[in-house]
Amino acid sequence: MKSRSLWFSRARKAELREEEVETPRGDEILVEALYSGISHGTEMLVYRGEVPPDLELDTSLKTMKGSFRFPIKYGYSSVGKVVQVGPEASRLNLDDVVFVHHPHQTHYIVSEDVAVKLPQGVPPILGVFTANLETAFNCLLDAGIRPGDSVAVFGQGVIGLLVTQLMKRYGADRVFAVDGIGRRREVSEELGADVAIDPHGHDPAQAIRDLTGGEGADVVVEASGAPEALEGAIGSVAFEGLVVVLSWYGVKPVTLHLGKEFHRQRVTIRSSQVSHLNPALGPRWSTKRRMDTVLRLLARLRLEELISDIVPFEQAPGAFEKIDSRPEEVLQVVLSYV
Repeated sequence: MKSRSLWFSRARKAELREEEVETPRGDEILVEALYSGISHGTEMLVYRGEVPPDLELDTSLKTMKGSFRFPIKYGYSSVGKVVQVGPEASRLNLDDVVFVHHPHQTHYIVSEDVAVKLPQGVPPILGVFTANLETAFNCLLDAGIRPGDSVAVFGQGVIGLLVTQLMKRYGADRVFAVDGIGRRREVSEELGADVAIDPHGHDPAQAIRDLTGGEGADVVVEASGAPEALEGAIGSVAFEGLVVVLSWYGVKPVTLHLGKEFHRQRVTIRSSQVSHLNPALGPRWSTKRRMDTVLRLLARLRLEELISDIVPFEQAPGAFEKIDSRPEEVLQVVLSYV
């Protein structure tokens, strides 16, 4: 059968292509897409050509192969309905609604072991948050939040807003959000941030120190994707504090001055990347347990209000252009196939 998929043919050029999809074999399933979410972080780096072209794709994403060279079909937040199953498929049934780390495409075949059945009662459109929510929850595990901790989150895009909700839900006493876009700051406070700081109008590091009696935040999460924000994050953290870098900067260089707060404050900087779990949690936490937790959170967090745009799949190239040129107008952009 014929399928339509979205490809990046060159930097800032998205286009729809037609490709053939065969009948599922073995334990494969055929999925008919309902919705897919655009990642405004990693995926936009790919769209802009800001990823090292010789970097291999994440091996944990089994639906993608090769490297980041153009042309590339990329994406990882698809929700669809199972419309056909192979002869050896045993876990999923026809009409099951599933989440798959798959690029934007109308129909596709995957092994059933990479498809995650969404819980009953969860609207399918909310399933597009599964990938970003897993990333945000993994950050929570890496941060090791304790009750009463103060946390600062730099960047209040979708990932940052999810982190803010999770930090507040799981023990942080105070959460300070930092973002230069007014709409994001407003949403952040609605979702639980105690204070939202405009970095264009205030020095966020000084503001956070003032709010914590001069101490700084116990944990700072850098989720803005802006290299210059990392230095502000380091300047905001308390003595022996932790900075968790959730951003992926791609080819953008990061310049830091490490002769001041970083050195004397004995700051720890930790990368958080969803392909791996904090090894200290290994005896008890697995990727399955993490995903099971994320699926329960789909029904517990405030997600629907993060959706700013629902765009027909045929208009997907224009959606990428809008995210790229007018980021202040969007939060989560969802492509609809229904």
